[in-house]
Amino acid sequence: MKKGTLYLIATPIGNLEDMTFRAINTLKKVDLVAAEDTRHSKKLLQHFNISTPMISLHAFNEAGRVKQLIAQLEEGKSIGIISDAGTPLISDPGYPLVHAAHAAKIPVAPIPGACAAITALCASGLPTDRFIFEGFLPAKKSARLNRLEKLLIEQRSLVFYESPHRIIDMLTDLLSVFGPDRLATIARELTKQFETIRQDNISTLLEWTKENPEQQLGEFVVIVAGTEIETTTSDQEVEKILLILLSELHTKQAASLCSKITGKKKNELYELALKLSEK
Repeated sequence: MKKGTLYLIATPIGNLEDMTFRAINTLKKVDLVAAEDTRHSKKLLQHFNISTPMISLHAFNEAGRVKQLIAQLEEGKSIGIISDAGTPLISDPGYPLVHAAHAAKIPVAPIPGACAAITALCASGLPTDRFIFEGFLPAKKSARLNRLEKLLIEQRSLVFYESPHRIIDMLTDLLSVFGPDRLATIARELTKQFETIRQDNISTLLEWTKENPEQQLGEFVVIVAGTEIETTTSDQEVEKILLILLSELHTKQAASLCSKITGKKKNELYELALKLSEK
Protein backbone atom coordinates (compact mmCIF):
# COMPACT_ATOMS: atom_id res chain seq x y z
CA MET A 1 0.00 0.00 0.00
CA LYS A 2 1.26 3.42 -0.93
CA LYS A 3 1.82 5.68 2.06
CA GLY A 4 0.16 9.05 2.36
CA THR A 5 1.98 12.38 2.45
CA LEU A 6 2.37 14.72 5.41
CA TYR A 7 2.02 18.33 4.22
CA LEU A 8 3.35 21.28 6.24
CA ILE A 9 1.11 24.12 5.17
CA ALA A 10 1.91 27.77 5.91
CA THR A 11 -1.06 30.06 6.59
CA PRO A 12 -1.29 33.87 6.81
CA ILE A 13 0.15 35.63 9.87
CA GLY A 14 -2.56 38.28 9.62
CA ASN A 15 -3.66 39.35 6.17
CA LEU A 16 -5.74 36.60 4.57
CA GLU A 17 -4.65 37.74 1.10
CA ASP A 18 -1.28 36.15 1.89
CA MET A 19 -2.82 32.66 1.63
CA THR A 20 -1.31 30.91 -1.37
CA PHE A 21 -3.27 29.07 -4.08
CA ARG A 22 -1.21 25.96 -3.38
CA ALA A 23 -2.06 26.07 0.33
CA ILE A 24 -5.78 26.32 -0.44
CA ASN A 25 -5.68 23.48 -2.97
CA THR A 26 -3.66 21.26 -0.65
CA LEU A 27 -6.01 21.83 2.29
CA LYS A 28 -8.91 20.86 0.05
CA LYS A 29 -7.33 17.62 -1.19
CA VAL A 30 -5.86 16.17 2.03
CA ASP A 31 -7.92 13.67 4.02
CA LEU A 32 -7.35 15.40 7.35
CA VAL A 33 -6.07 18.72 8.70
CA ALA A 34 -4.12 18.66 11.97
CA ALA A 35 -4.60 22.15 13.42
CA GLU A 36 -3.07 23.82 16.45
CA ASP A 37 -6.48 25.26 17.39
CA THR A 38 -9.43 23.83 15.48
CA ARG A 39 -11.72 26.68 16.54
CA HIS A 40 -9.30 29.26 15.16
CA SER A 41 -8.54 27.29 12.00
CA LYS A 42 -12.24 26.62 11.34
CA LYS A 43 -12.68 30.31 10.51
CA LEU A 44 -9.75 30.21 8.08
CA LEU A 45 -11.01 27.09 6.32
CA GLN A 46 -14.54 28.46 6.07
CA HIS A 47 -13.21 31.68 4.53
CA PHE A 48 -11.68 29.67 1.69
CA ASN A 49 -14.59 27.20 1.40
CA ILE A 50 -12.53 24.27 2.69
CA SER A 51 -14.54 21.48 4.31
CA THR A 52 -11.76 19.00 5.11
CA PRO A 53 -12.15 17.34 8.55
CA MET A 54 -9.88 18.65 11.31
CA ILE A 55 -8.18 17.20 14.36
CA SER A 56 -6.32 19.15 17.04
CA LEU A 57 -2.53 18.97 17.29
CA HIS A 58 -1.13 21.22 19.99
CA ALA A 59 1.57 21.27 22.65
CA PHE A 60 -0.56 19.41 25.18
CA ASN A 61 -1.66 16.47 23.02
CA GLU A 62 0.89 16.04 20.22
CA ALA A 63 2.83 13.31 22.01
CA GLY A 64 -0.32 11.19 22.12
CA ARG A 65 -1.46 12.06 18.60
CA VAL A 66 1.68 10.94 16.78
CA LYS A 67 0.94 7.19 16.65
CA GLN A 68 -2.65 7.83 15.57
CA LEU A 69 -1.66 10.15 12.73
CA ILE A 70 1.28 8.04 11.59
CA ALA A 71 -1.07 5.04 11.39
CA GLN A 72 -3.38 6.98 9.08
CA LEU A 73 -0.46 8.08 6.91
CA GLU A 74 0.71 4.44 6.75
CA GLU A 75 -2.78 3.52 5.49
CA GLY A 76 -2.39 5.93 2.58
CA LYS A 77 -4.25 8.95 3.94
CA SER A 78 -2.76 12.41 3.46
CA ILE A 79 -2.59 14.91 6.33
CA GLY A 80 -1.92 18.63 6.38
CA ILE A 81 -0.45 20.38 9.44
CA ILE A 82 -1.34 24.02 10.07
CA SER A 83 -0.62 26.29 13.02
CA ASP A 84 -2.65 29.28 14.19
CA ALA A 85 -0.59 31.50 11.89
CA GLY A 86 2.52 31.27 9.74
CA THR A 87 4.73 28.28 9.03
CA PRO A 88 4.09 25.15 11.13
CA LEU A 89 6.75 23.97 13.63
CA ILE A 90 8.37 27.43 13.90
CA SER A 91 7.70 28.00 17.62
CA ASP A 92 4.58 25.90 17.03
CA PRO A 93 3.63 22.20 17.43
CA GLY A 94 4.36 19.50 14.87
CA TYR A 95 8.00 18.50 15.25
CA PRO A 96 7.35 15.06 16.87
CA LEU A 97 4.99 14.14 14.04
CA VAL A 98 7.38 15.26 11.30
CA HIS A 99 10.25 13.44 12.99
CA ALA A 100 8.15 10.26 13.25
CA ALA A 101 7.09 10.58 9.61
CA HIS A 102 10.70 10.63 8.46
CA ALA A 103 11.48 7.63 10.65
CA ALA A 104 8.59 5.76 9.03
CA LYS A 105 9.71 6.76 5.51
CA ILE A 106 6.52 8.76 5.01
CA PRO A 107 6.84 11.60 2.46
CA VAL A 108 6.92 15.08 4.00
CA ALA A 109 6.08 18.02 1.72
CA PRO A 110 6.37 21.68 2.74
CA ILE A 111 3.86 24.17 1.32
CA PRO A 112 5.70 27.46 1.89
CA GLY A 113 4.16 30.77 2.76
CA ALA A 114 4.19 33.41 5.49
CA CYS A 115 6.62 33.22 8.43
CA ALA A 116 6.72 36.04 10.97
CA ALA A 117 10.45 35.67 11.66
CA ILE A 118 11.50 35.98 8.02
CA THR A 119 8.92 38.68 7.27
CA ALA A 120 10.25 40.81 10.13
CA LEU A 121 13.90 40.15 9.37
CA CYS A 122 13.72 41.23 5.74
CA ALA A 123 12.05 44.52 6.76
CA SER A 124 14.20 45.15 9.85
CA GLY A 125 17.02 47.09 8.24
CA LEU A 126 19.48 44.82 10.03
CA PRO A 127 21.85 42.31 8.37
CA THR A 128 19.99 39.42 6.77
CA ASP A 129 22.90 37.42 5.34
CA ARG A 130 23.56 35.62 8.64
CA PHE A 131 21.04 35.29 11.46
CA ILE A 132 19.84 32.93 14.19
CA PHE A 133 16.26 32.31 15.29
CA GLU A 134 15.84 32.11 19.08
CA GLY A 135 12.05 31.99 19.27
CA PHE A 136 10.62 32.90 22.67
CA LEU A 137 13.05 33.63 25.48
CA PRO A 138 12.46 31.94 28.87
CA ALA A 139 9.63 33.39 30.95
CA LYS A 140 11.68 33.71 34.14
CA LYS A 141 13.95 36.75 34.31
CA SER A 142 17.03 34.90 35.57
CA ALA A 143 16.81 32.30 32.80
CA ARG A 144 16.12 35.01 30.22
CA LEU A 145 19.18 37.02 31.26
CA ASN A 146 21.31 33.89 31.23
CA ARG A 147 20.24 33.07 27.69
CA LEU A 148 20.85 36.63 26.48
CA GLU A 149 24.30 36.74 28.08
CA LYS A 150 25.28 33.67 26.06
CA LEU A 151 24.32 35.61 22.92
CA LEU A 152 26.32 38.73 23.83
CA ILE A 153 29.20 37.99 21.48
CA GLU A 154 27.03 36.53 18.69
CA GLN A 155 27.83 38.32 15.42
CA ARG A 156 24.70 37.21 13.54
CA SER A 157 21.39 39.06 13.74
CA LEU A 158 19.25 37.68 16.58
CA VAL A 159 15.57 37.00 15.92
CA PHE A 160 13.14 36.61 18.83
CA TYR A 161 9.40 36.23 19.29
CA GLU A 162 7.71 37.96 22.20
CA SER A 163 4.26 38.33 23.72
CA PRO A 164 2.55 41.61 24.70
CA HIS A 165 2.65 40.99 28.45
CA ARG A 166 6.46 40.49 28.40
CA ILE A 167 7.64 42.97 25.76
CA ILE A 168 8.70 45.65 28.30
CA ASP A 169 10.52 43.08 30.45
CA MET A 170 12.27 41.70 27.38
CA LEU A 171 13.44 45.11 26.16
CA THR A 172 14.63 45.95 29.68
CA ASP A 173 16.72 42.79 29.73
CA LEU A 174 18.07 43.47 26.23
CA LEU A 175 19.21 46.88 27.50
CA SER A 176 20.84 45.30 30.53
CA VAL A 177 22.80 42.74 28.52
CA PHE A 178 23.52 44.42 25.18
CA GLY A 179 23.73 48.03 26.37
CA PRO A 180 21.86 51.15 25.22
CA ASP A 181 23.47 51.61 21.81
CA ARG A 182 22.96 48.22 20.16
CA LEU A 183 20.61 48.54 17.18
CA ALA A 184 17.37 46.56 17.21
CA THR A 185 14.04 46.46 15.38
CA ILE A 186 10.58 45.86 16.78
CA ALA A 187 8.09 44.41 14.29
CA ARG A 188 4.56 44.36 15.70
CA GLU A 189 1.30 43.01 14.28
CA LEU A 190 2.87 42.13 10.93
CA THR A 191 0.53 42.29 7.90
CA LYS A 192 -2.33 43.46 10.15
CA GLN A 193 -4.08 46.84 10.41
CA PHE A 194 -1.76 48.25 13.08
CA GLU A 195 1.50 46.88 11.70
CA THR A 196 4.49 48.74 13.15
CA ILE A 197 8.15 48.29 12.25
CA ARG A 198 10.64 50.51 14.05
CA GLN A 199 14.43 50.38 14.17
CA ASP A 200 16.47 52.27 16.77
CA ASN A 201 18.92 51.65 19.57
CA ILE A 202 17.61 49.48 22.39
CA SER A 203 17.40 52.33 24.90
CA THR A 204 15.24 54.45 22.60
CA LEU A 205 13.03 51.51 21.65
CA LEU A 206 12.38 50.74 25.31
CA GLU A 207 11.40 54.31 26.15
CA TRP A 208 9.22 54.60 23.03
CA THR A 209 7.41 51.39 23.87
CA LYS A 210 6.85 52.48 27.47
CA GLU A 211 5.49 55.86 26.37
CA ASN A 212 3.08 54.35 23.82
CA PRO A 213 0.83 51.73 25.46
CA GLU A 214 -0.70 50.86 22.07
CA GLN A 215 2.76 49.67 21.02
CA GLN A 216 2.67 47.08 23.81
CA LEU A 217 -0.21 45.19 22.18
CA GLY A 218 -0.20 42.38 19.64
CA GLU A 219 2.39 39.87 18.50
CA PHE A 220 6.05 40.85 18.33
CA VAL A 221 9.18 39.90 16.47
CA VAL A 222 12.28 41.59 17.89
CA ILE A 223 15.53 41.56 15.91
CA VAL A 224 18.79 42.58 17.57
CA ALA A 225 21.91 43.40 15.58
CA GLY A 226 24.84 41.08 16.14
CA THR A 227 27.96 42.40 17.80
CA GLU A 228 30.79 43.91 15.81
CA ILE A 229 34.16 42.68 17.01
CA GLU A 230 35.71 46.12 17.02
CA THR A 231 33.01 47.49 19.32
CA THR A 232 33.51 44.92 22.07
CA THR A 233 36.80 46.31 23.35
CA SER A 234 35.63 48.58 26.19
CA ASP A 235 36.75 47.40 29.62
CA GLN A 236 33.18 46.78 30.71
CA GLU A 237 32.36 44.72 27.61
CA VAL A 238 35.62 42.76 27.84
CA GLU A 239 34.92 41.86 31.46
CA LYS A 240 31.37 40.79 30.62
CA ILE A 241 32.57 38.58 27.76
CA LEU A 242 35.30 37.08 29.89
CA LEU A 243 32.87 36.25 32.70
CA ILE A 244 30.60 34.44 30.26
CA LEU A 245 33.52 32.46 28.84
CA LEU A 246 34.78 31.59 32.32
CA SER A 247 31.43 30.03 33.14
CA GLU A 248 32.02 27.50 30.35
CA LEU A 249 35.82 27.24 29.93
CA HIS A 250 39.05 26.95 31.89
CA THR A 251 40.87 30.21 32.64
CA LYS A 252 43.50 29.83 29.92
CA GLN A 253 40.93 28.85 27.28
CA ALA A 254 38.62 31.70 28.25
CA ALA A 255 41.43 34.25 28.04
CA SER A 256 42.56 32.92 24.66
CA LEU A 257 39.08 33.02 23.14
CA CYS A 258 38.38 36.45 24.62
CA SER A 259 41.59 37.69 23.01
CA LYS A 260 40.44 36.47 19.61
CA ILE A 261 37.04 38.11 20.05
CA THR A 262 38.17 41.50 21.41
CA GLY A 263 41.71 41.91 20.10
CA LYS A 264 43.03 42.40 23.64
CA LYS A 265 46.36 40.87 24.70
CA LYS A 266 46.06 37.29 25.91
CA ASN A 267 48.34 37.70 28.94
CA GLU A 268 46.40 40.74 30.17
CA LEU A 269 43.14 38.86 29.82
CA TYR A 270 44.59 35.88 31.68
CA GLU A 271 45.49 38.13 34.63
CA LEU A 272 42.00 39.65 34.54
CA ALA A 273 40.45 36.18 34.40
CA LEU A 274 42.37 35.14 37.53
CA LYS A 275 41.09 38.21 39.39
CA LEU A 276 37.52 37.59 38.25
CA SER A 277 37.73 33.96 39.32
CA GLU A 278 38.72 35.01 42.82
CA LYS A 279 35.61 37.19 43.30
